[in-house]
Amino acid sequence: MKKFIILILIPCFSLSLFSQQIGVNIGDLAPNIKLPNPKGDSISLYSLRGQVVLIDFWASWCGPCRKENPNVVNAYQKYHNQNFQIGKGFTIYGVSLDKTKENWEKAIKDDNLNWHNVSDLEYWKSSAAITYGVKGIPSNFLIDKDGIILAKNLRGSVLEASLEKYLILDPVLAFQDKLADLKLEYNSLANSEEYAKSKELKKLKKNIENIEKSIKILKK
Repeated sequence: MKKFIILILIPCFSLSLFSQQIGVNIGDLAPNIKLPNPKGDSISLYSLRGQVVLIDFWASWCGPCRKENPNVVNAYQKYHNQNFQIGKGFTIYGVSLDKTKENWEKAIKDDNLNWHNVSDLEYWKSSAAITYGVKGIPSNFLIDKDGIILAKNLRGSVLEASLEKYLILDPVLAFQDKLADLKLEYNSLANSEEYAKSKELKKLKKNIENIEKSIKILKK
């Protein structure tokens, strides 16, 4: 009987696993990309599973892309080592529509694009651009740890705002921020003749002590 149950469950699980639609719309499973980096090593998009990934289409010759790159760099530096509800860490899979390796590499260096950079150097005939239906750049797709597309074409502060809403907040940091605010308030009231011996000040001191205890517990 146990063997029969196992045989029934396996096909059901497999059907669920592979039923996700592959496409380029929000909610779709992002198509895989496998292109070489500047060193010639092929990097698969799917090899980055588990992380939050921004698939970023750009090129050295694209003025708007170069202007947007500092925003992307800032987001990468701020969130690269953060944990999210939708993945552990944030990285970028940069797909260049460049024509020459020299220009591509120079732009990577000049703009400090220190993440996964790939290209087939096929310009608008890039296989990845065709697969993703990219008609203009910059263009990007934000995907979660399972490769599901969450958002598209995030520019400037919108990229950081989109990442921020999925952050897992550290409760210790939240308590420490609150503690700092309460201590400032306490010191201000303690130096005031009106509140120096008040019940409000005693309550504030008690709150500070409780938060300090909570922080110690969380750090254990």
